[in-house]
Amino acid sequence: MTSIGLDPSAVLAEPVATESERAGAATWRVFRKEPLGLVSAGILLLLVVVALAAPLLAPYPASYGTDVLVPPGGAYPFGTDSLGRDLLGEVIWGTQQSLLVAVSASVIAIGIGTLVAVIGAYFRRIDTFISVLVDLTLSLPVLPLMILVAALVGPSTATIIAVVAAFSWPEVTRLVRSQALTVVNLPYVDAARLMTTSPVWIIARHVVPAVTPVIVVSVVVTASRAVLSAAGLAFLGLGDPTTWSWGRILYEAQQSGAMSSAWWLTLFPSIAILMLVLSATLLSIAYNDARNPRNRSR
Repeated sequence: MTSIGLDPSAVLAEPVATESERAGAATWRVFRKEPLGLVSAGILLLLVVVALAAPLLAPYPASYGTDVLVPPGGAYPFGTDSLGRDLLGEVIWGTQQSLLVAVSASVIAIGIGTLVAVIGAYFRRIDTFISVLVDLTLSLPVLPLMILVAALVGPSTATIIAVVAAFSWPEVTRLVRSQALTVVNLPYVDAARLMTTSPVWIIARHVVPAVTPVIVVSVVVTASRAVLSAAGLAFLGLGDPTTWSWGRILYEAQQSGAMSSAWWLTLFPSIAILMLVLSATLLSIAYNDARNPRNRSR
């Protein structure tokens, strides 16, 4: 009788929130035991620090210099390019641009992909249409279409972000939708439907928090793919010509004809791309393993 005056949403939300906190603590406890995950997180954190502190670490690369194609060592730890510019400064400032594209494209793709996924999972009448749309988009040749769009619109940072995000959200939708389909059929979601007729409240309060772990994994994976896509477009000359990026370094090395003779021009930007993509992939794997209930008993 005393429960009549209680808010039903509070009664249901509290156990769900408590369970989520317990699962998060258990996931973090297992994740701390994964050396590859911790190392990967450290590398990503280092790249973020380098991007943010770029003005403090190296001056912005000049238009040209006097020391042309100097091998690594001495005053130039990464060597110089065909115009005498310090390659270390180019890589550092390229980190800023590459992470900007990766984060921005990932946020847009995750936002669109998650919204489409949860709407399709909750409203089953349009789920078939969304599934067909996603399958159709995933079947398209992504790289030629990205090249075509970037060439038609014109090279710029905004274009690269928009193009990468436009072709990344279907994969996010597929991952999130598979989890959301399970969540919408759980008992506490059915109980929430009895308390309110607002699908927005149910999706925001119950469905999205339940699929958040999948979204986190999608962010990391999408960011690494965005870096590869942006570097590939820049290498083809479709990147922003006014801003340094790892892809632009490779493009200018190829255009100058020094790519085969000056090995350092391709080595250091390629290592930077490899570090970001590999660390992001290993981090997502470690996080996925930590979320596995079988590993939480260790």
